[in-house]
Amino acid sequence: MATKWGICGAGKISHDFTVALKTLSPEDHQVVAVAARNVERAQEFGKKHSIRAAYGSYVELARDPNIDVVYIGVIHPYHLNCCLLFMDAKKNVLCEKPLAMNAREVKEILDSAKRNNVFLMEAVWSRFFPASVEIRRLLAQGELGEVKMVRAEFGQPLMHLPRSMDKNLGAGTTLDLGIYPLQFSMMVYGGEKPESIKATGVCTETGVDETTVVTLKFSKGRMAVITCSSGLELDNDAVIVGTKGTIRIPAHMWCPTSVVVNGKESQYPVPESDFTLNFLNSTGMCYEAEAVRQCLLKGLKESPVMSHADSLALAEVEDEVRRQVGVVYSQDSG
Repeated sequence: MATKWGICGAGKISHDFTVALKTLSPEDHQVVAVAARNVERAQEFGKKHSIRAAYGSYVELARDPNIDVVYIGVIHPYHLNCCLLFMDAKKNVLCEKPLAMNAREVKEILDSAKRNNVFLMEAVWSRFFPASVEIRRLLAQGELGEVKMVRAEFGQPLMHLPRSMDKNLGAGTTLDLGIYPLQFSMMVYGGEKPESIKATGVCTETGVDETTVVTLKFSKGRMAVITCSSGLELDNDAVIVGTKGTIRIPAHMWCPTSVVVNGKESQYPVPESDFTLNFLNSTGMCYEAEAVRQCLLKGLKESPVMSHADSLALAEVEDEVRRQVGVVYSQDSG
């Protein structure tokens, strides 16, 4: 039986996710419905992707009895309400990152998932790439000895985009880009929360962070240094350094297609598609989609690769980074 997907939001990321699903077997994955805030947009999206049902409200999507799991691709200030809507309708959910605007909202979402006994995962797609799977395997086998340092960065010039400047749209580099190197360092250290967080950054006149540098200290003197910027094109690589060797992910660390282990490079290309895509390597979202299917088939309510505890710990680190840099959203006073 195919896993039947509903798509919440008809924007760029939802387009790419739907294209990524097309790289998988239709016997395993089918998109059966899409919803947008106006029905014309949903119908246009549905026509482009041959989706039978197109709704002009998210409530209609939540009521569709044919859906196994909903992919939420709206901007992150809307994640909380959308997650609650679908989970209260007993729908399984894959929600784009960041899961919510702060840790308080994340807790509310996680509580709802448990209360409604549904599957929920934050769509940190990077963790499901074959390159990331290989990194976790190497670390588990002790290939690098004792890991002592992680350095990761993600920077792209995005300040011309309203979503990178307007606080009401959830703008801010930590939540948009910084989440990738942050989650990477926490993945390398086995989901452990850092003992100390030191963050400094540069904010725009609209009160969002443009460039942020974070130093994390974990137990046993293990460190991570994170840089993220919406104003600059950085090298966008990541390095893991241990007592016996080094793993490097060349650009682009958030959607990795190669891994260099002690100087030896291995390639992990993403599937190809005839569709035009909005984001780099975004057919790689197929890996997280297949991971969701496997979880559902096993009756799991969360993913062991991106667990509820992982999402909460990540949100708590992001909250502390924003606090130190001076980024406050309206949701923080809720």
